[in-house]
Amino acid sequence: MQSRMNMVFVAGLCAVVLSLGGCSLAGADEIEFSDLQRQTREFMGWYETIKLTPQQEAVKKAALEAMPAPCCSEYSAYTCCCECNISRTIWGLSNYMIAKQGASAAQVTAKVKEWIAFVNPKGFEGQACSTGGCPRPFKHGGCGGMNPGSVAF
Repeated sequence: MQSRMNMVFVAGLCAVVLSLGGCSLAGADEIEFSDLQRQTREFMGWYETIKLTPQQEAVKKAALEAMPAPCCSEYSAYTCCCECNISRTIWGLSNYMIAKQGASAAQVTAKVKEWIAFVNPKGFEGQACSTGGCPRPFKHGGCGGMNPGSVAF
């Protein structure tokens, strides 16, 4: 009986801490990248549907602000220079991890870097936006386009 009460207390405590944006769950590492097209659409959907609280947005900003955007390295992954498809995936993945998994900024940063490497294993030069590369596919260092209904993989 005592151990069940302890479990209920810990679960309740973590829920309170999560609501304040400070608890990290093991589930944050559960996302595995395996299907570029399906997951791109899924992450872009999360960007559109998962709205963050101000505290959660602060976690997202801390996670992405110091990371250069893959398509335009003079901007951060938090802002990018525009709302392109690669950024939509990054923002959606971040929203999900923070809102649904209670991920920390460090966990989001690590997973987003992993996602970017999965999207284009050859890497991004960070110049797509300034060189007309926005419509280029991800695999060619581009933004994957600007229209979420028409992604260039």
